[in-house]
Amino acid sequence: MGLVGLILLLRDVGFTLRETKALVAPRSDDPSAWRELHQRKLAELDEHIAQAQAARTAIAHALACPHDDIHSCPNFAGVLGARLAGSPLHEAHPH
Repeated sequence: MGLVGLILLLRDVGFTLRETKALVAPRSDDPSAWRELHQRKLAELDEHIAQAQAARTAIAHALACPHDDIHSCPNFAGVLGARLAGSPLHEAHPH
């Protein structure tokens, strides 16, 4: 029951099956490896959160945009141009 609960918890917080296997395996090889995996997962989650926040901001702006046609919005055009130039959404839509 403890192992199943641990596996479910690790899945719930975003660990892949491969990462979960590494975390539940005996830690005799490298006791600091699990810390590194947790640190990488935190960085990954921070990136996902930043992406989700940028997406939410962009959608909220689209809903609040005073232009009848979003394509005529200069902010929208700026975001499209920045994305086409390779900027990630959180940089392309800093509002």
